[in-house]
Amino acid sequence: MTFVVHGLPVARGIAIGRAVLVVSSRIDVAHYFIKPEQIEAEIDRVRIARNAVAEELLKLQANVALMGPNDAPHELAALLEVHQMLLQDEVLTGGVKHWIVERLYNAEWALTTQLEVVARQFDEMEDEYLRERKADLEQVVERLLHRMKGTAAVLAPTPPRRKRTADEDDHHDLIAGDAFDAPLVLIAHDLSPADMLQFKKSVFAGFVTDVGGRTSHTAIIARSMDIPAVVGARSASQLVRQDDWVIIDGDAGVMIVDPSPIILAEYGFKQRQGDLERGRLSRLRHKPAVTLDGQRVDLLANIEMPEDTIGAVKAGAVGVGLFRSEFLFMGREAHNLARLPDEEEQYQAYRRAVDGMKGMPVTIRTIDVGADKPLDGKQQREDYHLNPALGLRAIRWSLADPAMFLTQLRAILRAAAHGEIHLLIPMLAHVSEIRQTLSLIDFARAELDNRGAVHGNVKLGAMIEIPAAALTLKTFLKYFDFLSIGTNDLIQYTLAIDRADESVAHLYDPAHPAVLRLVAETIAECRRQGKGVSVCGEMAGDVVFTRLLLGLGLRSFSMHPSQILAVKQEVLRADTSKLEAWAQEVLESENPAAALVRT
Repeated sequence: MTFVVHGLPVARGIAIGRAVLVVSSRIDVAHYFIKPEQIEAEIDRVRIARNAVAEELLKLQANVALMGPNDAPHELAALLEVHQMLLQDEVLTGGVKHWIVERLYNAEWALTTQLEVVARQFDEMEDEYLRERKADLEQVVERLLHRMKGTAAVLAPTPPRRKRTADEDDHHDLIAGDAFDAPLVLIAHDLSPADMLQFKKSVFAGFVTDVGGRTSHTAIIARSMDIPAVVGARSASQLVRQDDWVIIDGDAGVMIVDPSPIILAEYGFKQRQGDLERGRLSRLRHKPAVTLDGQRVDLLANIEMPEDTIGAVKAGAVGVGLFRSEFLFMGREAHNLARLPDEEEQYQAYRRAVDGMKGMPVTIRTIDVGADKPLDGKQQREDYHLNPALGLRAIRWSLADPAMFLTQLRAILRAAAHGEIHLLIPMLAHVSEIRQTLSLIDFARAELDNRGAVHGNVKLGAMIEIPAAALTLKTFLKYFDFLSIGTNDLIQYTLAIDRADESVAHLYDPAHPAVLRLVAETIAECRRQGKGVSVCGEMAGDVVFTRLLLGLGLRSFSMHPSQILAVKQEVLRADTSKLEAWAQEVLESENPAAALVRT
């Protein structure tokens, strides 16, 4: 039966394919694809864990048999017997083997996937006693997962392969044409930034999560993957079953489950239209971003990893306006997450980014962890801090761990010997933080000098993402060469809204008059003082705001590479001499969003 799940649109386009569910577990579970030659090893890991748990249960049963009736009621012995039966059940073990062989899931992912499949079968049972056995199944699986923890194979981003069956051919052909494999879409309750980086290397055509907001980092990475995505879809992961056919409409923010042939045909047409539009935009790739009245506009790229420079150059970016360096710290292999990258590893990564941009400037933001980006990708946000958005994050975290911060600063300064690097500091609010940061930068330079290490000069910049910073711009401009407006956090802190919380997503408003005035004043003050200024938040890549930002005097936009060509098209059509007066009218409006739409 066809049904629709509504959420928040965060990455545009249409994706059609089969659902791959990432099921939550009470313990950390790695999700990654294995190589075909690793299949037998993964099956052996499950078998070894099952045998070990069976032995544990046998010992417990033996101990229960030795106890008296007052110490161990007969229900306990019966419960252990049920666990043994579930452990040996072919529905569980055979299903796990299926996911490993057919989808190339790692053992833990296969196990939690099959748990979800079997658990739903229990939920549908009429007998109350049998329904309650689901809890026993969950306990057995938890035992298996604990046994396998720490024995994970090396992650390998091999694409999954799924052979279609004969009875699926007609339905499949409507969607995938003559493709051997069905497209896959990812459905999850939530995904950590580290998980998203792992999946970024894979072949998912789109994804949906139950939680998250338009500017949560799950959404941001979805845009960097240039795949349709919907977040904040509430119960999507509970409603969709493994292998269901689904459509993700990233423009409308909806997911359609089990679509009819008519709906499939309609969305297939929309998908092709989107491909044609991207093809038309691609013709602008090598065209300079210059307005009708001759104003040059720099369109820069936001990246998470050095390899993202390939897409940035391909999209026509004239530099990197934001390298989110924290993803070097979070994108670790599952069994290596606790090990932070040392100076040499970071240096090599920053140098690869510089080399990848072929002489164009690279702006590296120092590590920005906390809030929706905990350092340990498996750590839950609510456990990280009572109110993580207001806690020890970004520059506060770096200043609290000067040894770690100095390691990063030395690596960045060394990489600056190979090309133009701008150093960007996030979440500054106090002059004491500014002075402490600058002191540590000087100290890092002195350390490199003392050991004779080659390093280069960097331009220093600060993020304007806290209202306190936006209201004390003259102080900031005394110390920094340029400013970068991080609109995602600026909106969050100005409007007192957790940007990753879908329950208040309707209040997250980039067109709020207070937000626009802070952005406008930052641009104006930088221009008055002859300092560089850019916008690197999601507003920069939203074509709804392109003309407004141009009218306010912005000439440097930094966004995901996938958004550059659409923004460039708006720039090429704009006449900034005619936009200035209109932009002031928008600022003075009680409802700027309506004023933007009317134009």
